[in-house]
Amino acid sequence: MNIKTYISLITLLLVLPLQKLVAQVSLQNLKCEMLVNPLGIDATQPRLSWEILSPKRNVVQTAYQILVASTAEKLAQNEGDLWNSGKVSSDESIHVQYNGQALNSRMLCFWKVKTWTTAGESEWSASNSWTMGLLNYKDWPKGWIGFDRAFPWDNIKTDSRLSARYFRKEFRSTKKVKSATASIIGLGLYQLYLNGKKVGEEVLTPSPTDYNKNVKYNTYDVTPYLQEGKNAVGAILGNGRFFAMRQNEKPYKIKTFGFPKMLLNIHIVYSDGSTANIDTDDSWKGTADGPIRANNEYDGEEYDATKETSGWNKAGFDDSKWLKAEFVQEPSGTIEAQMNENMRVMNTLKPVAVKAISGGRFILDMGQNMVGWLQVKVKGQKGKQLKMRFAESLQENGELFTANLRNAKCTDLYTFKGSEPELWEPTFAYRGFRYVELSGLNYMPTPSDFVGKMIYDKMNTTGTFETSNALINQIFKNAWWGIAGNYKGIPIDCPQRNERMPWLGDRGAVAHGENFLFDNGRFYAKWLQDIRNAQKEDGAIPDVAPAFWRYYSDNMSWPGSIVLITEMLYRQTGDVHAVAENYPAIKKWLAYMQDRYMKDHILTKDSYGDWCMPPATIEAGRGKSADKKYPSELISTAYYYHFTQVMMQFSKISGNQGDYKDYDALGDKIKAAFNQRFYNEKGFYGDNNLTDNIIPLYFGMVPEKHIEQVFKNIVYTVEVTNKGHLSNGLVGVQWLMRCLNDYGRPDLAYTIATQKTYPGWGYMIDNGATTIWELWNGNTADPKMNSQNHVMMLGDLLIWYYENLAGIKAESPAFKKVRMKPEMIAGLDHVNASYQSAYGLIKSNYTKTTGKLTWKVSIPVNTSAIIYIPAKNKQAVTENSGSIKDLKFIKLEKDRAIYEVGSGDYEFVAEL
Repeated sequence: MNIKTYISLITLLLVLPLQKLVAQVSLQNLKCEMLVNPLGIDATQPRLSWEILSPKRNVVQTAYQILVASTAEKLAQNEGDLWNSGKVSSDESIHVQYNGQALNSRMLCFWKVKTWTTAGESEWSASNSWTMGLLNYKDWPKGWIGFDRAFPWDNIKTDSRLSARYFRKEFRSTKKVKSATASIIGLGLYQLYLNGKKVGEEVLTPSPTDYNKNVKYNTYDVTPYLQEGKNAVGAILGNGRFFAMRQNEKPYKIKTFGFPKMLLNIHIVYSDGSTANIDTDDSWKGTADGPIRANNEYDGEEYDATKETSGWNKAGFDDSKWLKAEFVQEPSGTIEAQMNENMRVMNTLKPVAVKAISGGRFILDMGQNMVGWLQVKVKGQKGKQLKMRFAESLQENGELFTANLRNAKCTDLYTFKGSEPELWEPTFAYRGFRYVELSGLNYMPTPSDFVGKMIYDKMNTTGTFETSNALINQIFKNAWWGIAGNYKGIPIDCPQRNERMPWLGDRGAVAHGENFLFDNGRFYAKWLQDIRNAQKEDGAIPDVAPAFWRYYSDNMSWPGSIVLITEMLYRQTGDVHAVAENYPAIKKWLAYMQDRYMKDHILTKDSYGDWCMPPATIEAGRGKSADKKYPSELISTAYYYHFTQVMMQFSKISGNQGDYKDYDALGDKIKAAFNQRFYNEKGFYGDNNLTDNIIPLYFGMVPEKHIEQVFKNIVYTVEVTNKGHLSNGLVGVQWLMRCLNDYGRPDLAYTIATQKTYPGWGYMIDNGATTIWELWNGNTADPKMNSQNHVMMLGDLLIWYYENLAGIKAESPAFKKVRMKPEMIAGLDHVNASYQSAYGLIKSNYTKTTGKLTWKVSIPVNTSAIIYIPAKNKQAVTENSGSIKDLKFIKLEKDRAIYEVGSGDYEFVAEL
């Protein structure tokens, strides 16, 4: 054997095991700022994340290397001319901050990553990218365009009835195009077209903000839309929240911003390196005399197909009768990139029934209370109208129930052009509905003529959840439909009546539960910015943000959502930036409330109390309004104490350690004053109602010597007074299930969750609900405040589903360590759940049979878990995928064998 052959053989023997190790680690789900290949971002040090996969167990990242390049070609050659991190010894694989060259407007950034792990080194990931937006004010065109006036056919004094604005411009492209990017701000809403084609799949863009504070722009790659020679760009502007829906009804309360307007830049890069810009200016042409005659979020859309002008958004159209676009004042808000996903049509439904009723009308039943709009394929005589009225339910006589819409018309009008068939759907109006009344058709339509289009922010469903209990499963389904439908760039309270406002109180703990279902991190980060922008100079935070309604009532439980949602983002997604960004606003608000309302360490100001508590019986609430406030100093003081405890954590996370002692000392004083004022020696707080006792107990305010008695009172209230039911309103229901569970009565929480009688979630379903009602007595209450699609009364139910039934809980931020302790509840024999965390997919799937538990668990790479296995002793546990002896046993505690495990798939079997 010669030396060359020997060296080759040795090299082969060394390389083969290495290749095997490489193959055992792969990378996927690369994200920049929690988005996949985002366009037009304005984060100058964006955070990068990746997910590691491996079939092996106990795999942990030990190092990473990131390359960021200015071209795809350079990246392919492993040249990171913008940033080469080098090999960094770290287990960080989420929110790794870019630390390369300064990033400028319109810059293209291509990136990839490789990792070293305990299972070997990965290959380089697939190439991903992001592009920078327009970072400087001067990058934008000099002029906004619009028409700052109403037209003769508009009626803005009473109904805010305003027609859509149409704008167009033609331009030439004489060279070969390398790339083209459109950056647009269309307020309130827009649709963008190039050469007759709609740009992007988004609808109802952009996300709403307080336009006096900030306006969001969207970026599109429009390279495929351009053609050599003549081109045309067109845009339609709708009202959205900019031209407010009821601006003249209560001007002291309702905020409006002006007539629709637009700012747009199309930046073209040619193959020879030269560039061109197509900007908004007064060379554009426009009209308000188009087919969209009116659009209003509350009232619907009116469309006259006889006004259609074919080819208006294509080159060669005769726009001689159109008006010259006018320069208009820019909004006062700062221009920012929209860093959360826009809305899209995310689901479609066909009607389950079409029924003829009197007067030549028809009722469509979509089979599901949904949020979006209806696409119709119909025929009719030119000039005749099809009228579509929407509602969530029917009256007993089969007519639409519209009393709960208040003065929202929820009506679309379509004027036929006389062709057959005619396909139409709205552009700028959505609503919540299950039923549609059609009038104006002279024939019996069929279900195939209609498509219900469900619209919400484009975010992935992150969680699955299924149990052996059909009611638990149906509640979960109802929750999914309600949560998704109320994502509208902001978390609205309801999608149907003349409200649809982002009330802070509705989402406190609910947002935490939502995160198990939806990848809503960017959505809620944006909303926290809306809340900060709504904060007054003195520190006050409103009850609604953006403050489209000027409600600054000063209380703890509504504005306090800024604390709870910041905590949720940190706990669920590991977003440290959220803590740093919101800490100053929270601190300022707490100081404001303390200075104005704290007396002897009691917070004396509240607004809503335990909002919408259930009437004692279903009949007791019949016909009565739930819009009643019962302010509670107990609630406000308890919440203030709780926020001091959260701020102690936040102070360390955000680098404000100096505040820790101050919040600790203040919390102690509040706790002492609270107990002195509200504790009754008989072992209860306040009025001894469920919420008055649950809140101090769950917040850790009850002295240890009183805990047992306070909890006994809670149990007595549920079991005896309420006969196994809850009696909480919005505030108390946010802590109810976890409190019962954590103090040893998961069975009682389960009893509440599975009740089919009033009040409870099951009662809603037993009475026809397909989402979640606003009120526990939603079928008997005064309809004026009685939405059939609200999420606030979910409280902490979904948190309990995942953390306590499935046993998927973050022991450390972003589920870097998972706490898996599913409750073994009599009558619940099977739970199968999954959650897509920032690190990867977590699974928990258990089945109980007589004397035996089989539990399958999956833990993502680069994480670990504490597993609480129900067992009488250590010897009663086996692991089917390997030896239980290979796992780290911690201890036996209260019929649980506790193990610490690394990543991988496990199947535990335990004798019960």
